[in-house]
Amino acid sequence: MKEIGKMLKKARENIGKTQQQIADEAEVSRAYYADVERGRYTPSLKLLSRLGNLLNIDLNFLKENDGNTSI
Repeated sequence: MKEIGKMLKKARENIGKTQQQIADEAEVSRAYYADVERGRYTPSLKLLSRLGNLLNIDLNFLKENDGNTSI
């Protein structure tokens, strides 16, 4: 999960948004979003999809990184 958090942080910084802005758009608290970026929490697939859309991230990388092709 730390890799996902790093990816989210990098994508957020690339578009010049704050954690608060992304949290507001994703309808979660800033503290929760910050912990997702730090890898402390695993976001649900629904939230991860929402974050992917907000941050322009292609989530297909999950299939490759999971080691499980049944996703």
